[in-house]
Amino acid sequence: MKVCVPTMEQGGMNDMVSPHFGRAPTFTIVDIETKEVGVLPNTSEHMGGVKPAPEIVAEADAQIMLCSGLGPKAVQMFKQLGIEVFVGAGGTVKDMISNWESGIFQEATEETACREHRH
Repeated sequence: MKVCVPTMEQGGMNDMVSPHFGRAPTFTIVDIETKEVGVLPNTSEHMGGVKPAPEIVAEADAQIMLCSGLGPKAVQMFKQLGIEVFVGAGGTVKDMISNWESGIFQEATEETACREHRH
């Protein structure tokens, strides 16, 4: 299973979580079974590209997204792509994976989406 975390740089498991999914500079992908870690640049439409960010995550074969926050449109897109999203992330990627495995995150819904991103 692959988990994606929006991140600030290329730091792998020690990188800090970006405060907002769509404008994260990078996405860190962690394969829970193999412990393989990869970092993708965010080439989404928010960053000058043409694809929505959830499509980039889906193309990386991630099944889980852990993030601080995201808008309701992204929540809906992830749902359509079959990717589970959990919000409340902070700290490092390593912290996030550990916290997710402990079951402390809240599933993303319209109600838990960032209110300032209702567009």
